[in-house]
Amino acid sequence: MFAEISRNSPNCDPTVPHERLGVVFHHTVITFEETIALMTDPARKVSYHCVIAPDGTRCTLVPDEHVAWHSGVSSFRGRAGCNAFMLGLSFAGDTYVAPLTDAQLASAFEWLEPRWAHHGWTLDWMTDHRQVAPGRKDDLNPAEWARLHAALATRFGKTS
Repeated sequence: MFAEISRNSPNCDPTVPHERLGVVFHHTVITFEETIALMTDPARKVSYHCVIAPDGTRCTLVPDEHVAWHSGVSSFRGRAGCNAFMLGLSFAGDTYVAPLTDAQLASAFEWLEPRWAHHGWTLDWMTDHRQVAPGRKDDLNPAEWARLHAALATRFGKTS
């Protein structure tokens, strides 16, 4: 079990119910600590629901039931505005510079497991920022996304 901390980010909309249909995966490019500082800065107007450090430590920034501002202009499965229906989970670091650590993957699975079961998620509702905002965002590295997606398929194995 990985350590989990909470830091409340103001960069969300707590008044709109979140649909929680799946997850958009991100990478931060910056460190875990720098990410938390940036996500809790009200001037930045950006936050994930959760970020995972290379050692697997997780920081919850926005409760699942609130809309975190993580995907910006985006669309997925024919719907615009992913923030309202997809949770944002980010890995600290830059997946173009270094691959996801085993601890990051294991921690992500630990975070996903209860949500996957509760919401009845499938692989079809897992994606990355690069795919929901093509030409605007490039995270995750396609090789790391393929690795993560294969690991999700092995762990959860269900498509719709």
